Amino acid sequence: MPEEPLASVIVPIYNEEGTLLELLERLRRAPFRKEIIVVDDGSTDKTPDILAEQRDIVAIRHERNRGKGAAIRTALQHATGDIIVIQDADLEYDPNEIPRLIEPIVQGKARVVYGSRFWRGLPKDMPLPNKIANVLLVWAVRLLFRWRITDEATCYKAFCADFLRSIPLKCERFEFCPEVTAKTLKRGEPIYEVELHNYRPRRKAEGKKIRWTDGVEALWTLIKYRFRE
Repeated sequence: MPEEPLASVIVPIYNEEGTLLELLERLRRAPFRKEIIVVDDGSTDKTPDILAEQRDIVAIRHERNRGKGAAIRTALQHATGDIIVIQDADLEYDPNEIPRLIEPIVQGKARVVYGSRFWRGLPKDMPLPNKIANVLLVWAVRLLFRWRITDEATCYKAFCADFLRSIPLKCERFEFCPEVTAKTLKRGEPIYEVELHNYRPRRKAEGKKIRWTDGVEALWTLIKYRFRE
């Protein structure tokens, strides 16, 4: 039998000492063939010390905080897998769902797969501003790119590595999501979605970093890349 494809799981991280060890353990136990690449984006807590003790991952550090998009672009330079998966470090997303996320790519059905948090509607415990931002982004994709999608801003995005590397990414912060969405759809590449079952929204008091202003920036990014490269 052919060897199972290798998935490079990219984890951008900034000051997540409280969840990092549990995340790594969940990733290690999740049933798929993987390499774990963590980019410490200038953390000032114990994140660098924790990563220094991990021998089975690729750990890279930005000396200053540059943003999630910059961390992903750095990690891509070190990834060796056939598939690229984006994973946040805050435990909102369950690594046990990654096999379902990458299955359409493994089976040759898709080259880009998003894990949808909103397959059956918006989570009740998600803050209202986040709900509004996510709805606006979904409708922006439908209007600008004529593509029906249920969750544009999901962290859980998986790509054929060659395809993702072919996209000239310029993102620095959270605009990775709308940039890669826009540039994927402009190339005529379908975005396949699978349902996530174990998503747990995190609130600002728990350390969530994304803000309503990031939603505005995401909307502008979709519009911008609809009409330029």
